[in-house]
Amino acid sequence: MSSNAEIIQAPGQTMVKAWVKGVTFDPNARQQVVNMAQMPFIHKWIAVMPDVHLGKGATIGSVIPTLNAVIPAAVGVDLGCGMMAAKTNLTASQLPDSLTALRHEIERCVPHGGGPKLRGQRDKGAWSNAPADVQQAWSTLDAGFTALCEKHPFLKNTNNLNHLGTLGTGNHFIEICIDETQQVWVMLHSGSRGVGNRIGTHFIEQAKRDMERQFIQLPDQELAYLREGSEHFQDYVEAVAWAQDFAKANRAVMMQRTLKAMCDVLKLPITAEVEAINCHHNYIRLEHHYGKDVWVTRKGAVSARKGELGIIPGSMGARSYIVRGLGNEESFCSCSHGAGRVMSRTEAKKRVSMAEHLEALQGVECRQDEAVLDETPAAYKPIEQVMAAQNDLVEIMHTLKQVLCVKG
Repeated sequence: MSSNAEIIQAPGQTMVKAWVKGVTFDPNARQQVVNMAQMPFIHKWIAVMPDVHLGKGATIGSVIPTLNAVIPAAVGVDLGCGMMAAKTNLTASQLPDSLTALRHEIERCVPHGGGPKLRGQRDKGAWSNAPADVQQAWSTLDAGFTALCEKHPFLKNTNNLNHLGTLGTGNHFIEICIDETQQVWVMLHSGSRGVGNRIGTHFIEQAKRDMERQFIQLPDQELAYLREGSEHFQDYVEAVAWAQDFAKANRAVMMQRTLKAMCDVLKLPITAEVEAINCHHNYIRLEHHYGKDVWVTRKGAVSARKGELGIIPGSMGARSYIVRGLGNEESFCSCSHGAGRVMSRTEAKKRVSMAEHLEALQGVECRQDEAVLDETPAAYKPIEQVMAAQNDLVEIMHTLKQVLCVKG
């Protein structure tokens, strides 16, 4: 199989293979990857996906295989963040001319947005009282959470049950899309919410304290790691596994609530099959590559084993893709998780006018206020270029176009 990868290698450090032909690779993100490549436990090389951009802790769009160690900040704090897509029995002709009522009903059924800005304000992004379907989903997570709280009592005071089935903020979304055959899909993006953030933050700080205690010098303190067999390694692996299960359940609850909202508003019987799996793109997993069992950290990357289905969303107003993995071992069987930012949130709000934002979103039913300007399409790489750069990693099965978008 021919490779689209660019090779980056400095003397005395691990190789980097970057699928970045025809796309922007910011110099700061490149340096961040080079720093990561200095770590002594990288297995073979680091793979960089075409949606690569600077991240906190590690480069977003990177695949990091490690032997007997993990870097908590490389995984980040939105543990198990990922996508879910379901193909419905509806066709585009069955959707009403105006989707405003449907958007409002989805927004009513799925809590979204950030927490309170002032003490005493209600958290509109959380449940005040978790409904029955949320409690049912929590029942599969409760025993694991209780066990975690026995080891880490601070987790009792996190947003856990009250964040299950909620969207969050930033680039998290719920979308109604139409594919190339005019079939209607539901697609959504979210992770492990408040409880996952707290788990991730705790172990990032713990790894940093371990480095200080052991007098280990690093090119960047965000590269603090936990060694297999060390005091906190197994605790981290267990906590992350639970958070990833929470994230998957979170997406499943929101999907069912969105489908019910569609039934209620459209007055049609709606069935859906999960054609693209409920897949993480911010996680760790023990995998076998090049003769070794290694911890693979995908920081903004999706598993793309041969025949495996995945989801690569574009920005608001752009195309998204259901893909099938080609099993390219050079990328450790991975692909991008989206388009990738070219502007920071602050920069997007400064550089893109509301008029430009609305023009880019013509034909998409969505909020039209300055609070979502940081998610404007111009803040992201063109998804078509990103897909072209990874045509040796995945094949496109379906091309989706959004007609409705709910943002946090």
